[in-house]
Amino acid sequence: MPEEEAGGQGRETYNLSRLRSSSLEIKEKGTEFLREQLDAAQKELKLKDEECVRLSHVRNQLEQELEELTASLFEEAHKMVREANVKQAAAEKQLKEAQGKIDVLQAEVSALKTLVLTSTPSSPNRQLHPQLLSPGSSRASSRPQGHTRNKSASGALQLQPEATATDQETIQDDKELDSVLYAEFLSWKESPSVDRSSAFISRVYREDIGPCLSFTCSELSQSVQCAVENNSLTIEPVGMSTLPMVKAIECGGHNKCALSGMSRPCRHRIKLGDKENYYYISPSSRARITAVCNFFTYIRYIQQGLVRQEVQQMFWEVMRLRKEMSVAKLGYFLTEES
Repeated sequence: MPEEEAGGQGRETYNLSRLRSSSLEIKEKGTEFLREQLDAAQKELKLKDEECVRLSHVRNQLEQELEELTASLFEEAHKMVREANVKQAAAEKQLKEAQGKIDVLQAEVSALKTLVLTSTPSSPNRQLHPQLLSPGSSRASSRPQGHTRNKSASGALQLQPEATATDQETIQDDKELDSVLYAEFLSWKESPSVDRSSAFISRVYREDIGPCLSFTCSELSQSVQCAVENNSLTIEPVGMSTLPMVKAIECGGHNKCALSGMSRPCRHRIKLGDKENYYYISPSSRARITAVCNFFTYIRYIQQGLVRQEVQQMFWEVMRLRKEMSVAKLGYFLTEES
């Protein structure tokens, strides 16, 4: 019995030893397996970190390229805007130059139109064609070109005998510069314009243009003056056919002047700019308007540098045009018969 008990204890000790050995073996294998798993996880994590770094570099590169592209687009847009502004400025400059040329051409056409309308083959204007005057009309040829009195205006009044040709030449040669007027003209000539701020233009408006365009119908007179200043007034014979883009409204009639309100034969009518109304005017009213238009035409020629004369010659031409306005205001004007 003691031996069997000793043998049993020995087996139990052996089994316990084997169990401990197996447990240690399992623990070592488990530890090794965990280490392998840990190494694998660390390697995978390292690969993921490298991938994150690579993707971060890619993102930074894309952001940089996007910023450069945006800056390039903005720069290109600004360049296009600058070029458009330069082209617009050049186009506006060309437009102003073209408008200036158009104004000159319109003034020349108006002047030629006036010559054509007042001189036809059937009834030539003898003031424009001196060669048509008869030898016995030397008195008429010596008359200064301008406006004569309307014969129907005052049949009872007779003009004083006119000077002979020699006396007329002497009168024309005897001219004396007014120092104040000439100084004002020289000051204006340095920077010519139609602005009333200059003393020269202000004086002409006060002494000549205003009185010459002052008619009984004050409202229409003001409109006529504005149209003359803007170079948008049209004068045409009553019998002249027009090209009506729109139906025009005729104010007044053949025998009543819309400006003076007096009963006079009206052979011309005026149109103010783009307005649709036509206004019949008498020969006297037409002469007054034409005198002011002639003054503005010459002033614009000086302003645009088209007059190739000495300053003193320009001054005397301006004085002659002022005299025409003054004479027209007094009722003297040329007729087809004269």
